[in-house]
Amino acid sequence: MCAATAGQRGRRVLLVEQAGQVGKKILISGGGRCNFTNIHTAPDRYLSQNPHFAKSALSRYTAQDFLALVEKHGIAWHEKTLGQLFCDGSARQIVDMLLDECARGGVEIVTGLSPQVEHADARFRVGEASAPALVIATGGPSIPKMGATGYAYDLARKFGLKVVEPRPALVPLTLGGDEILFRDISGVSIQVIAYAGKAAFREAALFTHRGLSGPAILQISSYWRHGEPIEINFVPDVDPGWLLGAKWDRPNTTLRKYLAINMPDRLAEVLADRLGIQTKLGDTRDRALLEAERRLSEWTFHPNGTEGFAKAEVTAGGISTAELSSKTMEAAKAPGLYAIGEAVDVTGWLGGYNFQWAWASGVAAGNAI
Repeated sequence: MCAATAGQRGRRVLLVEQAGQVGKKILISGGGRCNFTNIHTAPDRYLSQNPHFAKSALSRYTAQDFLALVEKHGIAWHEKTLGQLFCDGSARQIVDMLLDECARGGVEIVTGLSPQVEHADARFRVGEASAPALVIATGGPSIPKMGATGYAYDLARKFGLKVVEPRPALVPLTLGGDEILFRDISGVSIQVIAYAGKAAFREAALFTHRGLSGPAILQISSYWRHGEPIEINFVPDVDPGWLLGAKWDRPNTTLRKYLAINMPDRLAEVLADRLGIQTKLGDTRDRALLEAERRLSEWTFHPNGTEGFAKAEVTAGGISTAELSSKTMEAAKAPGLYAIGEAVDVTGWLGGYNFQWAWASGVAAGNAI
């Protein structure tokens, strides 16, 4: 996006791609259909040490702007849940669209080159090429099997820029200790409300052989910090006193069987066992049922970690926004040096938000170069 924008403004642009082909992460995104943006994009759906930083770029290049580009290229699309937009066909269409836009701007693309950057006389040098401006667009270290590295941070530090500690985000959480028992129900999924601190997301949670995953967990993982608990509401649609009501309506039913009406049987079994209620509801004390209600609506887990950058969809942290202009993405300490996308300390929610930040920040820098 940055290269195409600058090229179509008449700039002479060299795009250096370390991988053997461009857009490898785009190709695997959204199950191969690329969740290319989200119609609900707003600054409050991004994490950063400066929560206001993303406002400028996102307001000047919106989800509707990118959608117009998609439609201009004749790419069919559809909306899934929560404003997520996907290609009807393949993510390859988005890569081809971006390549076409680069071609229209006369952008030269070199692949398979690990860039070594030098700087002298107000010019940046990469191999035989030199230019007055350099854009860092190499992302973060999430999904290293795709070739992702922390190169952006090394380059930023070389020019004296601060880096907010990178950490895995949109990543499954792992469980240990007594909670390892939940691994026995690997594959079970349920709609929940998941909480980490003040953040809350209502989506599906998935139990895995290592711990917890699913959209709700991936979302709160960006807010979770090691050593902190998370909470899950397994019964988000019930009214207070629902178990007391069940005691009178179905006195001969066990808690496990009653829970299994609205959740997978294997999960109902584990929860009833952990609550220690094996008697029929009619034989269970009201106090015990009220306590069960409370725990089921705010079940506390203590993750012992995450599945790391290998399974993280994005990286939180990155090049500090304090070093960059929110309008141009240029570094104040190093005129001519720009940083965009995931390399920067701006991390979006799950569902197309990180792509929209990539497009918006790329356009911001492309228009400024």
